[in-house]
Amino acid sequence: MDTSTAPQTVTLGPRGPEVPALGLGTWSWGDSLFWQYGGGYGVEDVRAAYKASLAAGVNFLDTAEVYGLGESEKLIGQFMKADSKPAIIATKYMPLPWRFSGQSVADALTDSLKRLKLASVDLYQVHMPFDFFMGQKTLMNALADEVEQGRIKTIGVSNYSAKQMREAHSLLAARGIPLAVNQMQYSLLHRNIETNGVFEAAQNLEMTILAYSPLAQGLLTGKYTVGSDRTPTGARKLDPKFSKKGLQKIEPVLAALQSIGDTHGKTQVQVALNWLIGKGNVVPIPGAKNAKQAEQNAGALGWEMTAVEREQLDNVSAPWIK
Repeated sequence: MDTSTAPQTVTLGPRGPEVPALGLGTWSWGDSLFWQYGGGYGVEDVRAAYKASLAAGVNFLDTAEVYGLGESEKLIGQFMKADSKPAIIATKYMPLPWRFSGQSVADALTDSLKRLKLASVDLYQVHMPFDFFMGQKTLMNALADEVEQGRIKTIGVSNYSAKQMREAHSLLAARGIPLAVNQMQYSLLHRNIETNGVFEAAQNLEMTILAYSPLAQGLLTGKYTVGSDRTPTGARKLDPKFSKKGLQKIEPVLAALQSIGDTHGKTQVQVALNWLIGKGNVVPIPGAKNAKQAEQNAGALGWEMTAVEREQLDNVSAPWIK
């Protein structure tokens, strides 16, 4: 029986909310363009995923106004209203070119809160580091205004470089408000933040990394292998990583996940997520389209692999450090 010494909760930034060390990404909820929502799965499936996640103690959900063009936020709002268990909600603002004033931030937040049926949101993130006409100073000041008005509890960014993180952090610090989060793509098959300065900047600035695509959009689940006849759906069909050559390249990683999983009675998914949790101050936010996936994700918590096993995964995934 494994006993865990790894933290099972993480405080977002220096004084943000305390969340489970594993979250739930909801990009696939309501999204029919990339994820085929309404085809292979629908509202009852994602409702079951919501219930299963909260039942397992994974009550930190990440969404965005652009996910399903607002549908993801609407679904979460409905689920929360029908369930007495508390949930911690993060959503995102997309800095579109025609949003060029601080009022645009206030209006977008108003719309998100309406869909979520909330008076305030625990974490509000800037989805992309686009400047366009607004500029970071106007953007960060607009976010700071919302913190002061109580509609945002914590500010985060997403897909920001180390330099962009420092600039945003500095602008908010001038208002006495911390930048708590940078949400980045991070997995065994996408380790760029370890070498491009983002991971180091997060540590220096006391920021938390939210790791999106922690299972590399399904590549680390073991579902897609050279010998399998399973093919990805949607835009993933065009991704060369899912080609025969791409799948051959990841075989050593999947084999290592399987071996470590066998030792601990865990699946490849649970080992891949646990590797991220063990990095410290990293919260992976895998998606779940149904209860089974949500329950499997939650199995990444409550145990810890050995230092030797961590090193094995570090080494076998070294080709994905760029």
